[in-house]
Amino acid sequence: MLQFKPVFLGQVPRSVARATTTQKCVRTNDIENVGVTKRHHTFFEMLGNFSFGDYFKEDAVRWAWELATVEYGLPKERVWVSVYEDDDEALRLWRDVVGVDERRIQRLGAKDNFWASGATGPCGPCTEMYYDFTPEKGTEGADLEDDERFIEFYNVVFMQYNRTEAGELVPLENPNIDTGMGLERMAQILQEVPNNYETDLIFPIIQRAAELGELDYHALGEREQRLLRVVGDHTRAVTYLISDGVAASNVGRGYVVRRLIRRVVRCARQLGIPSETSVLPQVAQVAIDMSAECCPAVKENAERVLNELEREEAKFNFTLERGDKRLAEMIDAAKADGGDATISGADAFLLYDTYGFPVEITEEAAAEAGAGVDLEGFRAEMEAAQARSKAAHAAVSLDMGGPLAALAEELGATPFLGYDHELAPHAAAVTAIVAGGGPARG
Repeated sequence: MLQFKPVFLGQVPRSVARATTTQKCVRTNDIENVGVTKRHHTFFEMLGNFSFGDYFKEDAVRWAWELATVEYGLPKERVWVSVYEDDDEALRLWRDVVGVDERRIQRLGAKDNFWASGATGPCGPCTEMYYDFTPEKGTEGADLEDDERFIEFYNVVFMQYNRTEAGELVPLENPNIDTGMGLERMAQILQEVPNNYETDLIFPIIQRAAELGELDYHALGEREQRLLRVVGDHTRAVTYLISDGVAASNVGRGYVVRRLIRRVVRCARQLGIPSETSVLPQVAQVAIDMSAECCPAVKENAERVLNELEREEAKFNFTLERGDKRLAEMIDAAKADGGDATISGADAFLLYDTYGFPVEITEEAAAEAGAGVDLEGFRAEMEAAQARSKAAHAAVSLDMGGPLAALAEELGATPFLGYDHELAPHAAAVTAIVAGGGPARG
């Protein structure tokens, strides 16, 4: 909704009174939960409907109920509702206008039912809808945070305030509606499967990965199923990210792509899929085919997506086996030392710099083995390396005047062979070394 903030605040005129959206979202701040819980993802699709000073609380509540129970056909007795702790109007609307049994309405505090886009700006109380997988347990003592019993699937925000820097809630001249419904969660409910990963949004990707390892997902133990769920989730994420123009790198969004790719590759190897098998392009093809009708751009960008995935997987495969071996040695050494069994920052940086292991992979592997990682030490090593790189860059003059120009003229041009050869057909020779801004002679 961030693009709508100026409209909510009345800073720019609205171009439409109402809107519906589907948004591709990527989140990696809780990546360790992916594949572990039933519904954590790095990539998910958020469906929403918005009112810009048009319909408000009563219509939003009535239509949310209609969407859930009529359009999606959810049994009314399985739908629960939460409201903000002092939002009497929302409670009244659910109880008296919609007709929800008050025993299935719970008041919750600001942590759960007051939504804001940041420390300041548009905000307001919200009401959320939950699906009950085991209504036979009754209403007495029910806890909406019980993930085994309930899943929150629709959030309706009554965007009616502007929070100032002083923390004051100033009523907006025109209150708005901002809603969010997770596509994957609704798919789990409608398809009656035990988790988001086994819906038709993700499971075909998981099945293809299982086929590559000659595995039967449903016959596997929890660890192997978790690894396959990570492959399914991350493959979907990197397919869409690369299609949208994000290339793998060591910085910013590119680092997110590279980290996810390398997690997939490592999971595949842990599942016993051989390194000769190019996993990512094959499982990504499933994600691409599934996107054809809902997001045609992914199909159009398929060649670029598959080439990038193949290139990145090959690059990581080159160092993965040696890196995994070195990581195991580091973990054993850390545990043998006694104490808090921590991999040093220097060792973690070696894995990152030499073997291409994102520090998060090192941290996860260490945690699985009961060890930790000195992240502060890793960051210090990273900063030191960056400082050395900057110093080296500053020491080399890019001005080809003076001695360097004479050296270049003396040695002649170096032909570039990369367009026609992966390896030079003959041995290369070092003809000069530049030091201190000029040539160093032997």
